[in-house]
Amino acid sequence: MTRPRILLSNDDGIQAEGINTFAAALREIGDVWTVAPDRERSASSHAISLHKPLRIRAIDDRKFTVDGTPSDCVYLALHHIMEGPPDVVVSGINHGANLGSDVIYSGTVSAAMEGSVLGYRALAASLVLPENESAERPHFESAARVAVELTQSLLGRPMPTGVLLNVNVPNRPYDSLTGVKLCRLGFTQWQDNFEARHDPRGRPYYWIGGERCGHDDIPDSDTNAIAVGAVSVTPVHYDVTDYRSFDYVRNLPINAKRLPDDLGNGPVGHVVASRKARGRWQRR
Repeated sequence: MTRPRILLSNDDGIQAEGINTFAAALREIGDVWTVAPDRERSASSHAISLHKPLRIRAIDDRKFTVDGTPSDCVYLALHHIMEGPPDVVVSGINHGANLGSDVIYSGTVSAAMEGSVLGYRALAASLVLPENESAERPHFESAARVAVELTQSLLGRPMPTGVLLNVNVPNRPYDSLTGVKLCRLGFTQWQDNFEARHDPRGRPYYWIGGERCGHDDIPDSDTNAIAVGAVSVTPVHYDVTDYRSFDYVRNLPINAKRLPDDLGNGPVGHVVASRKARGRWQRR
């Protein structure tokens, strides 16, 4: 029986404990190609390097670094590095949460999103670590076990096109997790913070920072699930249209001629992306 082909990336860099723990666990269920940034690229979102050359370095036959963003890594893996199409694209395990509004900024989620946009099953996994250094050790093995179980499930059935699963795992032993919960995205509150400094020549520069300071109490949200020790699983689609606001926009007072639409006032069915051949092989 042919083993599944798995593409793995992250935003914490090729040397991160999370990606190496995940890779070892994934090799129990499939053949793993690891293509990750050569250094930490956290909060790089879905940036693609259009105005700089990219260099690939082979560590071994199935492990590579790229001096670019997580999305660069997945794009190059799919179009150049791999010798055939993967059965699933996974990203992580991130060193920290990707909850609620974090997904806007996350390089981990964006690496998986690049796979989903190109028509592949995709999953992003994160371990919810404390914001500050703590004596509590990171339980990457728990997150890896959960993420591998979900990856194996994805391999067993077709997935909606353009969708990824965003998975967050509390930092605790596997047996102490309270369960797995389907969730919507919540809203993570961050402290507004930046620091102005001056370099030795007197020129100003700025550090943008801040820490999590809580979350909104949104029913069935990923943030609420984590708060009770549960794994959150949220399906995310690249289409960020807010159908709830269609009527608001229709009723904005404008002088220009209005053209009709057929969008209605409720959820809109997602368009299925074309699966015709692109690049060097037929996508599934």
